[in-house]
Amino acid sequence: MATPKSRPRDGYPGRALALILVVTVGLVALMFGTGHTKPRLGIDLAGGTSITLSAKSTDPKAINKSNMDIATGIIEQRVNGMGVSEAEVQTQGDRNIIVNIPKGGDKQTAADQVGTTAQLYFRPVLALAPSGVQVPPPTASPSASGSAAPSATPSATGTAAATAGAPSASASATKQGRAVGEALAADATPSPGATGSAAATPPATAPSDADLSAAMTSGTVPPELAAEFAAIDCSQTGQRKNLQKSEEQPAVACTQKDERGIYYKLALGPVSVKGADVSKAQATIDTQQGGGWQVQLQFNGRGTDAFTDITTKLAAQQAPSNQFAIVLDGQVVSHPYVRGAIPGGSAVISGGFTQTEAQSLANVLSFGALPLEFTTDDVTTVSPQLGGDQLKAGLIAGLIGMVLVVLYSLVYYRGLGLVSIAGLIVSAILTYSIMSLLGAGIGFALNLPAVCGAIVAIGITADSFIVYFERIRDEVREGALLRPAVQRAWPRARRTILVSDFVSFLCAAVLYLVSVGKVQGFAFTLGLTTALDVVVIFLFTKPLITLLARRKFFSEGHPWSGLDPKRLGARPPLRSSRRRSSSSSAAVKEA
Repeated sequence: MATPKSRPRDGYPGRALALILVVTVGLVALMFGTGHTKPRLGIDLAGGTSITLSAKSTDPKAINKSNMDIATGIIEQRVNGMGVSEAEVQTQGDRNIIVNIPKGGDKQTAADQVGTTAQLYFRPVLALAPSGVQVPPPTASPSASGSAAPSATPSATGTAAATAGAPSASASATKQGRAVGEALAADATPSPGATGSAAATPPATAPSDADLSAAMTSGTVPPELAAEFAAIDCSQTGQRKNLQKSEEQPAVACTQKDERGIYYKLALGPVSVKGADVSKAQATIDTQQGGGWQVQLQFNGRGTDAFTDITTKLAAQQAPSNQFAIVLDGQVVSHPYVRGAIPGGSAVISGGFTQTEAQSLANVLSFGALPLEFTTDDVTTVSPQLGGDQLKAGLIAGLIGMVLVVLYSLVYYRGLGLVSIAGLIVSAILTYSIMSLLGAGIGFALNLPAVCGAIVAIGITADSFIVYFERIRDEVREGALLRPAVQRAWPRARRTILVSDFVSFLCAAVLYLVSVGKVQGFAFTLGLTTALDVVVIFLFTKPLITLLARRKFFSEGHPWSGLDPKRLGARPPLRSSRRRSSSSSAAVKEA
C-alpha cells in the first residue's frame, strides 16, 4: 500500500507565488481592459477650482447630517446639470461642503449656482412702485387736477405665459410689470375720476422719497408692510435681500433691473404655489415671441391645483392685483399678469432672458431648493501648469525615495536586496492598478497628500523586508543552516511585521475618520499600501526566500548572497543536545 507524500517542512511556496502573480496580472489586465490606465488626479494635481460652502441657519438644529446629505446631493445634481464632468461634491466637517470642479469646467457659473438656496415661490402682487427713482415735483398750473390715480396698465416689454396644454390658455406679462414711463407720468396726469384742484404755487419743500414712492405706487400696500415698503430702496445693493419672513405672511421684494435700468419694489401676498411643486423646468426658445429664451415649468398634482386656483382669483382682479410674482431666493424674477384662469399643470416664464440665464434658472428649479442657506467661504483655482508642477515634484520625491531604498538594499543585503527590490515592484504595480480602478469605481482622486502617503509606504514595505532579513541573519549567526534558518525566523518576523502594520493601519483608519478634505487622501493611501504590504510579505517575499534558500548560491552562503556566515560572524554549531534544548525552549516560547 502506497504511503501518501508528506507535506514539505517549508510548505509549497510556489503556490503562493503563483497566486499573487495571477492577482497582479489580473488587476493589470482589468486596468487596461477598462481603459482606466491612469489614476484620477485631484484638483491640486490636475488643475481646476475648489469651492468651499458653509451652511448657515437661524435654527442650529437644522444643520445636521440629514440636511447636509440632502444639500450635497442637490448641489451635485446642479453641477452635473451644468455639463461639468468628473466634479466632486463632498461634506467637510459638520457644516462645510467642498465642490471640486476639474479643469475645463465653468468655474464662474458653478460658483454662482452651487450655493444658491433656490427657494422658489409664486406670490400674488398687492402693490408695486419704481424704487430709487428721483422725480421732480410737478409744476402747478391753474388747470391741474389733484390726487390723480396712478395708471395700472403694464406695458408689453416682455411676456410670460402659463399654458395648460392648449395655446389659447395663456397669461401675458412684462418681466418687470409695467414701463417706467407710465409710472413717472402718473403723478402729473389727471385721471377721469380725479376731484379737487391743485394750488397754483409750487410746494415750499421738495417731496420726500417716501412721498414720491407713495405717489407712484399702484395697488394697496398692507398696513403691516407700509413702513417697510416706503423705506426700502431696491436700487441700493445692500437692500436687495431676502425679506421673506414666512410663507403665510405678506412680504416686500425687489425685482431685477429692467432694460431701462430701473428696479421695482413689490408688496406681495402669502405664498400661493411653492417651488417644491415644480416637477420639471427646462430652458427653451420661444418660437412665437421673437425667438427669445424662456423657462418651461411643469407642476405636480398639488402644484397644478394651486396654480389653477390662484390664476382664477387673479384674473378677476384689477391691475396690479391681477399679477403674480415669481420669487427666487427673495428676488422677483418675473411678475406676469393674468388675463384668464389657467387650468392645467404647466407654465412658461419669459421676458428678456439670455440663454445662460434661462438655463441657469431651469437648472436650479429642476433639482429643488437646498434645505439650508450656504455662503461661499473660499474659491481656490489651481492652474493645470501648477498642478502639473506639483505632480512632477511628488513623482520625483517618490523616485528619490525608491532609489535610496534600492541602493541601501543592494549595498547592505546584496543578493537579498534583489528580493526587496522585486517586492517593491510588485507592491508598486498593485498600488498603481488599484488606484486607477478605484478612480473609476468610487471616484478616488489622487491628490498631493495621497502621493505623500504612497511615498511613506515605500519605507513601510522596506521595513517589513528588513525585519525578516535580520531574523534570518540572526539564525545564521547562531550557526543554523539557511533552510532551517528561513523557517525558524519566519514566526518571529511575522509577529513583528503584523504588529507594525496593524499600528500603521490603525493610525491611517483613525486619521481617515477624523480628518476632512485632502488629508483623507493621505490616510486612504497609507491604509491601502499598509494592507498591500501584508499581502506582499506573506504571498511574495516569504515564498520567494524559501525557494531561494534551496539554491546553492544562497544555501552555501556565497559572499554576494548577503548570507555569508563569515561576514555575519556565525558561531560554531552547538552540540545537538544543547541545540535541541534551545530549540525546544524557543518553540515553547513561540507557542
